[in-house]
Amino acid sequence: MNLKEIKELIALMNENKLTELEIEREGIKVRLRKFSNGSLEQRVELIPAQYAPQAAPEAVALPKADEKSKKFIEIKAPMVGTFYEAPSPDSPPYVTVGSDIAVGQVLCIIEAMKLMNEIKSEIKGRIVEKSVEDAQPIEYGQVLFLVEPK
Repeated sequence: MNLKEIKELIALMNENKLTELEIEREGIKVRLRKFSNGSLEQRVELIPAQYAPQAAPEAVALPKADEKSKKFIEIKAPMVGTFYEAPSPDSPPYVTVGSDIAVGQVLCIIEAMKLMNEIKSEIKGRIVEKSVEDAQPIEYGQVLFLVEPK
């Protein structure tokens, strides 16, 4: 799902006076909720491939490059935006290489359309590689982290 599609969903909500809309596609679930004060909440979730309606390599995939990489899981960007490793410039990163992670733990933030989207882990494991730098523009499906599952 790209930025244009999200904007179209917001327009659809406004045209039909909807207060909440949830769509699941390609291993990504997007929920838009409008509050009475007019503010909009956007929530994006990665759905592990085993629970997605169809195989979703965009959400979670196993690298196939060599024997060593087969034991790692790629966590990919669910949207286009700007990658942030911490909640603010003076805060420590959410995770670093070697960090143990739990299901539901925030790994990073992706800013899209001036909305800060927390990207949460869908697996338990250990970060073995961070593939992007802080404040770097990222593309949909770009690998953010390699995780060794536990």
